[in-house]
Amino acid sequence: MKTPAPPEHPWVLAYLDHLLVVRGLAGQTLAAYGQDLAAFTDFLRARGADLPDVTPQTLTLYLFHLRGRGLASRSLARHLSALRGLFAHLADEGRLPADPAHLLENPKLPRKLPDVLSQADVAAILDQPDTADRLGFRDRTMLELLYAAGLRVSELVALAPLDFDPQTGLVRVFGKGSKERVVPLHYEAQRFLETYLRSWRGLFRPVQELMFLNRSGRGLTRQAVWKLIKRYALLAGVRAEVSPHTLRHSFATHLLEGGADLRTVQLLLGHADIAATEIYTHVQSERLMRIHREHHPRSALRTRDQEAGHTP
Repeated sequence: MKTPAPPEHPWVLAYLDHLLVVRGLAGQTLAAYGQDLAAFTDFLRARGADLPDVTPQTLTLYLFHLRGRGLASRSLARHLSALRGLFAHLADEGRLPADPAHLLENPKLPRKLPDVLSQADVAAILDQPDTADRLGFRDRTMLELLYAAGLRVSELVALAPLDFDPQTGLVRVFGKGSKERVVPLHYEAQRFLETYLRSWRGLFRPVQELMFLNRSGRGLTRQAVWKLIKRYALLAGVRAEVSPHTLRHSFATHLLEGGADLRTVQLLLGHADIAATEIYTHVQSERLMRIHREHHPRSALRTRDQEAGHTP
């Protein structure tokens, strides 16, 4: 598919200027919006039409046109976002008497199931750091904490020493929107964290009052933690793509597998909406179905029949 030329329509250019100056959109986002809107004005021009001629029916035809080119739901949603923004702006500016896009609905996007490690893979990754060394002990403590509390990497690197209460075994976490939650740690994670704070953190000669520090005594970046986890996953022989968020997903899934209720997992993860937590029940369902297919004797019989060319 040919990439459309940058938009030339003065109304579109004015809208892109508005996004840049008023809303401060990044260059990449602006370029993507510009391409999507240029494709739409090309579509109109080929039919002898212009932006003032657009009706809800025109937009519906355009969506059919995009689907005919093989665009996936996610790409369609991006095009729709650009069109909605443009027409809302034109209506607000008085260039159009009404917004023809206000009734358009987004295509349903498939929910991507999170990657989850087995408990054995998590244990293998946690065992990789050399705890006789200050960097290794720090890394093991971070891994234990990510998996024990289901932390986001941004939450981990923002922790301060006083966020952990060794008397209660609770850690205070500031999540999205600075929302505070308190998460309990299991004994092993408590033991590592207490020992790290008491015996190892000082060896980093702290410059910042953050829990986990780099060689210069400053806080670790999210990218640094991501690279460490990737390295330990490779050392553990884990073939799956692993990131800090993989440990968070594994934390939630393993809790549900162990019998925790959805509401408790929601609170521990700091999800504002339980719908965000419900995706882990789908992970459980898929895993149960796979295990059933692989291990139930009648499933195995059907697989052998299929391999032999027999059909029911």
